[in-house]
Amino acid sequence: MKSIGIIGGMGPLATCDLFGKIINNTNARIDQDHIHVYIDNNTEIPDRTAAILYGGKSPVAQLVRSAIKLESMGADALIMPCNTAHYFYDEVIKYVNIPMIHMPKETAREIKANKYKKVAILATEGTLQSGIYQKAFDEEEINYLIPSESQQKPIMKIIYDGIKAGNYGIDIRDFYDVLDDMFDKGAEAVVLACTELPLAFDKFEIDYPNIDPTEILAKAAIRFATENL
Repeated sequence: MKSIGIIGGMGPLATCDLFGKIINNTNARIDQDHIHVYIDNNTEIPDRTAAILYGGKSPVAQLVRSAIKLESMGADALIMPCNTAHYFYDEVIKYVNIPMIHMPKETAREIKANKYKKVAILATEGTLQSGIYQKAFDEEEINYLIPSESQQKPIMKIIYDGIKAGNYGIDIRDFYDVLDDMFDKGAEAVVLACTELPLAFDKFEIDYPNIDPTEILAKAAIRFATENL
């Protein structure tokens, strides 16, 4: 069985969520049936959205540091539980000799396989501005909606002021307004294209049809680790 390395810390809860989904989706009866997973919970990685939109410190050096560390520990492939970080994918992967599973591309393939007619992308401003999901969806000819600039504010609020801050008492009525608008415009599901959003749907008990890229990434990692067994 091959091993997996997680470039974590973006944020720590999202890292735990990905690891948990690898465990929960693995067909295992005993401890030894599980995948060997290396985790670098590198909280020194600068904010990805700030780097993309506002000229903040680049996360590349720390992403590369984690990637090299995980490869040296024995990882056969890398995964990142941060959608926005995939903007820097090409800059990171050239420093290692192992593959990195690409979460937006895996998500696009899954959506196409399930024949969704239209989905809505919920993500950080950095992810949307980077175009990583739009590009992946365009390549698979997937129809998608993107929130307006004003609708983006409650999305960032639930990500940063809610999950990242550990504050589960915030008012999220404006977030529900965004969801309702996306479905009114024909979305069959919302893509939770920020790794804090699956956590938000759980913590705030939001019950709308959704697609979870974190779980899709976990299953892709399991397939990689267990192929040819």
